[in-house]
Amino acid sequence: MAKPGYGKRSAPNQLPRTRADFGLLPTRERYVAGFVDHLPEGAAMSVKQLAKQLPLYGQQAISSALTALSVAGHLRRVRCAVGAGDETRWVFRTFWSRTAHDNEWWQAYLAAEHAAHAVSPVPDASAADSAPPPWVPADERPPTPEDPGTERAAPRPAAVPHQRTPVQAPDAEPVPLAPGTAPAAPQPCEDNPSPAYLALARLGHEDRRLPLSADDCADLEPQAAEWLTRGVSVDYLISALTAGLPAQVDTPLGFVRRRLTDKIPPRIPTTASASPGTPGPAPTRRILMECTDCGRPGQPEALPDGLCRPCRTAHRPDTDETPASPAEAAEIKARMTDLRGLLKSV
Repeated sequence: MAKPGYGKRSAPNQLPRTRADFGLLPTRERYVAGFVDHLPEGAAMSVKQLAKQLPLYGQQAISSALTALSVAGHLRRVRCAVGAGDETRWVFRTFWSRTAHDNEWWQAYLAAEHAAHAVSPVPDASAADSAPPPWVPADERPPTPEDPGTERAAPRPAAVPHQRTPVQAPDAEPVPLAPGTAPAAPQPCEDNPSPAYLALARLGHEDRRLPLSADDCADLEPQAAEWLTRGVSVDYLISALTAGLPAQVDTPLGFVRRRLTDKIPPRIPTTASASPGTPGPAPTRRILMECTDCGRPGQPEALPDGLCRPCRTAHRPDTDETPASPAEAAEIKARMTDLRGLLKSV
């Protein structure tokens, strides 16, 4: 069975499995509950997947059965935010309990799960503590650390900007090496160029009117680094230096130096200024409950029985949210009409 799609997660405090389980439920709900209870951990519990596995009922019947099981206290559906920044996405999970629990128990359990995983940092990659939270799907689990005996792939060399070479006179001849003398190895370039250096080196690729040599980039690197310490990104720095260029730039070095001085942005105070390349804070994994019937998200206390107010009113018409009868609605409408008439006469 597919892994995504409201993957099953077993809740704690469940009684041992017996033949009398779900005996008080109707036939359809008892059939669906017995099947779900025997599903392995992480199995898909979406309506479509369950309908494929249960040939006796269609998707509408499965959806109604899951709603009834939610009202009975056997399941709650949640969505969890996984990731950080622009790569955050929602993962849907279904917490299942063979033993029925009331709304207070589910609220306390989901609140404890949310608090436990909101404050706990991401564990280090080790053999014992490398498992992510239970609702993270298998395709997002971090890779297991390599064995000490395995050979690691060689790291890719860092990109170094093109450097100018001195032009040799056409009539100059290379000096021959002495016999037995090995040719000198070329001097290695800078291994780890800074983000400011790389941004300056990219100017010539972004716009051919701003070609900078390696010496030019090294000369302007402190000024560009000052921009990055003020909270701007590398792309912002490049766009600020290449925007509105004249038709011809005679001295790219002086032109870029002047722009770095005149257009320097204001310093934005930050609570935690992390240096480039350092890992940021651990992403917070939020748990948000959703309606079992329509999927509307909300807090656990706002979704008693796992249902939102419209769905709860539709499935349980004897609640306090029962809409007014047609006679009462007509009386209210007539009363409002009389009030509007009185206001017009004033």
